[in-house]
Amino acid sequence: MSNPLLWLAASFVALFGLVFLMVFARYFGLWIQSKFTGAGISLANLVMMSFRKVNPSVIVRSKIMAVQSGLTDANQGLTTRALEAHYLAGGNVPNVVRALVAAHRAGIDMDWQVAQAIDLAGRDVLEAVRTSVYPKVIDCPDQKKSVGALDAVAGDGVQLKARARVTVRTNIHQLIGGATEDTIIARVGQGIVQAIGSTSSYKVVLENPELISQTVLGQGLEAQTAFEIVSIDIADIDVGDNIGARLQADQAEADMRVAQARAEQKRAEAAAREQEMVAKVQENRAQVVLAEADVPMAISNALRDARLGLMDYYELRNIQADTRMRSAIAGGGEDMASSAEMRR
Repeated sequence: MSNPLLWLAASFVALFGLVFLMVFARYFGLWIQSKFTGAGISLANLVMMSFRKVNPSVIVRSKIMAVQSGLTDANQGLTTRALEAHYLAGGNVPNVVRALVAAHRAGIDMDWQVAQAIDLAGRDVLEAVRTSVYPKVIDCPDQKKSVGALDAVAGDGVQLKARARVTVRTNIHQLIGGATEDTIIARVGQGIVQAIGSTSSYKVVLENPELISQTVLGQGLEAQTAFEIVSIDIADIDVGDNIGARLQADQAEADMRVAQARAEQKRAEAAAREQEMVAKVQENRAQVVLAEADVPMAISNALRDARLGLMDYYELRNIQADTRMRSAIAGGGEDMASSAEMRR
């Protein structure tokens, strides 16, 4: 019975030794690095990281980087457990540590809590620190998204096409929840258009483009954004169309069409009035003809009633004939006079 027990004990010891050698072979290198660099991560902690689904090499190298850069004293929250928690939350631990190192060397006030919050918010914290140290230049308008320039109209109606370059640096304290580059581009574009529109003439803008930059820069466009505007430089200004003159010409043409329409309306009203007068004349002539038709009847009634004698009737006829003759003579004289004037 002693031999089987010995063999079982020996097998158990051998299995334990084999497991120990496997664990030792996997984590020994990381433990040695941690030991000699002062990272303070034990071998047992390295093994437990694997059970917690944490990559030990990432944590060890990040902690070594932080210790060698002196971040453990400047950032009290930068512990091994904090690194593991950030890794499990889906954060980029090495990138955050590099950002803290860069901020510490550049003298930027940023601790571990702020850095990990920026990283978990989806922002590249290392790029943010680099932009804070080395300002970046943004084209306005963005040439990658649109080809062209900002169209603005001066006070005299002349169109100007401007392009600007905005130098910004990251505002670390407003990076979380702050607006992005697109907001900066939109605000700067709006400010340039407004500043050009407030000038009296396009010549003023061409002579002093820095006035536009100073006006826009003094409007506080970086409020509630993740950037701080360092400078706004007008890169190019081109003169476009005379919008004011074109609008005035269009307005004059529209006024002319309105006047023509009103004149046509008055002409139509006059023509209609003329036709009404012609109809009125015809109506009056008809009434005259009707009145003249009653004259013979009245004369016959007067003769029948002995109110008019026969001699009186003939005298009336003579008067009428004499009147027609006078009218004919008078009409012929007028025709002769007009013919003589035409011959002259």
